[in-house]
Amino acid sequence: MIRTAFRWLLAFFYGYAGWQHLANPDFFMAIMPPWVPQPDFVVWLTGIAELLGAAALVQPVSKPLMRAAGVGLALYALCVWPANIHHFAMDMARDDGGLGLGYHIPRMIAQPIIIWLALWASEATNWPFARHTN
Repeated sequence: MIRTAFRWLLAFFYGYAGWQHLANPDFFMAIMPPWVPQPDFVVWLTGIAELLGAAALVQPVSKPLMRAAGVGLALYALCVWPANIHHFAMDMARDDGGLGLGYHIPRMIAQPIIIWLALWASEATNWPFARHTN
């Protein structure tokens, strides 16, 4: 039951983020690292990936699809981590400190938790709650 709740929470989070990527791409373009090729296409593609991942995470028909969505969203969160780090560095370099450490430090800490949560909530892993058998 807890996994189901977290799966729906993640689906909402990723669905909303995906919608924001498509509806308000300028925010994401502003924090995109300069080394990313075709940043406008990447923002659009990441929005689509988030929407599809969110839908697959909560579909009731296929456990393999749900697990694949969890793995995909975990990999996605890992791949966007450099953009989060870039945003952190950019913000802290501003005269006003941007969003500040109160925003960026929890965001950096949350990223590995979100990665694990996508895997656990989708039943792609049971770690660290797996029962050991001898």
